[in-house]
Amino acid sequence: MSISEPFIRRPVGTTLLAIGLFLVGIVAYEFLPVSSVPNVGFPMIRVQASRPGADPSVMAATVAAPLERKLGEIAGIDQITSTSSLGSTSIQVQFSIGRDIDRAARDVQAAINASLADLPSDLPSLPRFRKANPAAAPVFVLALTSKTISTSAMYDVADTVLAQRISQVPGVGEVTVSGADQPAVRISLNPVSLANAGISTDNVRTAIVNANPLGPVGIFNGDRLSETLSINKQMRTAAEFRDIIIKSANGNFVRLSDVAEVKDSVRNARSIAWFNKQPAVLIQITKQGDANVIDTVDRVRALIPELKQWIPAGVDISTLVDRTGTIRASVLDMQLTLLATVVLVMVVVFVFLRRGVPTIAAGVSVPLALAGTCGGMWLAGFSIDNLSLMALAISVGFVVDDAIVMIENMYRNLEQGMAPFPAALEGAKQIGFTVLSISLSLIAAFTPLIFMDGIVGRLLREFSLTLTFAIVVSTVVSLTVTPTICAHYIREATSDHATWYDRAIEGTLSRVVAFYTWTLRIVLGYPLLTMLVFCATIALTVTLYIKTPKAYFPHRRQRLRDRLDPCVRRYLVPVDARSAAAACGHRDGRSGGRRHRIVSRRQHVKPRHHVHQPQAAGAAGRPDDRAGDRPAAPQFVHGAGHPPVHVRGAGHSHRRPAERFQLPVHAVLDRPRTAAEMGANRGQAYGDGRGHHRCVL
Repeated sequence: MSISEPFIRRPVGTTLLAIGLFLVGIVAYEFLPVSSVPNVGFPMIRVQASRPGADPSVMAATVAAPLERKLGEIAGIDQITSTSSLGSTSIQVQFSIGRDIDRAARDVQAAINASLADLPSDLPSLPRFRKANPAAAPVFVLALTSKTISTSAMYDVADTVLAQRISQVPGVGEVTVSGADQPAVRISLNPVSLANAGISTDNVRTAIVNANPLGPVGIFNGDRLSETLSINKQMRTAAEFRDIIIKSANGNFVRLSDVAEVKDSVRNARSIAWFNKQPAVLIQITKQGDANVIDTVDRVRALIPELKQWIPAGVDISTLVDRTGTIRASVLDMQLTLLATVVLVMVVVFVFLRRGVPTIAAGVSVPLALAGTCGGMWLAGFSIDNLSLMALAISVGFVVDDAIVMIENMYRNLEQGMAPFPAALEGAKQIGFTVLSISLSLIAAFTPLIFMDGIVGRLLREFSLTLTFAIVVSTVVSLTVTPTICAHYIREATSDHATWYDRAIEGTLSRVVAFYTWTLRIVLGYPLLTMLVFCATIALTVTLYIKTPKAYFPHRRQRLRDRLDPCVRRYLVPVDARSAAAACGHRDGRSGGRRHRIVSRRQHVKPRHHVHQPQAAGAAGRPDDRAGDRPAAPQFVHGAGHPPVHVRGAGHSHRRPAERFQLPVHAVLDRPRTAAEMGANRGQAYGDGRGHHRCVL
């Protein structure tokens, strides 16, 4: 008894099983996520801590070092990288591939708790962490522009309304807003005026704190009514701050406007973005690792009309980047390639089998194998991407092999005079082990790829397992459905001369066999030369493999070279001048003082249309004075209406409920200072030619 006999004797049950397998594959295909490449990345967690006003070296010694010591004790860590800047530290913990990210997060939280005893006691908040995907890139970027509303107001709308609603869309992993910051009041102190008035910066900070009280002050109690008294004098504009009294003596008052320049601004004046020729706020949307990128972007697109109802009428929402365009094109191209492969395979099978029933018997294995493969991919958590679709296209040639072997053996029995039903039973019994061994040999060829380590192994694992699923399902189909069709629908063997088509095919095959026989005799007549050619071919293959460049993916020339402000507009000219550019946007971000300035640039170009060069605003030729390179004065930053508020200070920080004040005091140096300079220059001051001075921390 063979494996195929129960299925051959029960054609109705076999047919129902085949239909069920096909329907399961269709449903699984609908649930498979879509992406450009498999979701592969090292498990990574990012730990962040802040200490307002602390020098980067101080942050590295007092915050980063204790955290690194405790984090380094966690098992399964491949790499720890820390970056310390003015007042903040970021530590990236990269775990080994295969490490469960949730368990790693618990270990990181335990390490943070263990390091609290070694951390400074003046940290405004405990270190926090979040899971990070190093391979994640924004799949959809929106640009907010307006001719009537400032960028700070647009940022406020994007941060409080749009980002919150977009984050609720299924499949969205993270939403970040860049290009501006929350509205704030920026106070630039004049050290000369402060010295003449005998006022210290701490006196200014104390006056600002006292002028912005928040909390209850008492209760009126009566027999029938009680009333709670509270003070909520939150100043929100620069005009209100200018009248703060800093010092009073002998009937004379020194107001904040007498010793400082107060203006309405934003919390972070070193962030700016452009869309075409207008200042913009960018909303960058990153998908979840297992989400369908196309469905996610489509849901966000469908949400845009609803979002427009919740924002001011003067704000325009434009699409700057949509990575699904290339993904849709790649997936569609691979689907068409897969369809063309199936058609070509069926044509080849028909050419050689020359009859409709055996062609259908072999062709049925293709959709059934692909459907079963989709079911296996869904169970394994794979996605529809370029690698998995390529594996499906390659597997089409494999899945028909077993069916053809089964059909050929059944025809051999027919040619020997057996009836169709016994010929199918005997043929399946004879060839079943051969079909199984062929499939196992194919799977063995992909086994090393399945167990390969590293990023390349994770990429090729989905490719190899998809092929393995296809081979396994095709083997099952060849041992069940194919012999059943042959037993019940094939009536006679194929003739060599029944029709003109049979005669043409047989004549062509006879000539091919004769040519092969002639070449084989020549090769066997010169065995030494044949071995020399064989060895030379192997040596040439090894040489070409060594000299061939190697990379994860083919190199694409997409790098954009740029120079930072004040050369932004000069950089955008060659990009905008191209007729293929539909929209061009960029954002600049700076953090830290001038001594430790971190500057970043991200450029987005939307193809297929022309974009004009942004025009400079103002006589100075800069789009905004805050984008200039001139050093900023020591500043208080008060968030107008958006607590907590930040005013950075040297060596101190003050925090009240819903408020935090810091005073950024930094030096005007055009190069990083050495350790000797940091010690020698501490406490000195530098002038900027406008009566404002910078204090060296």
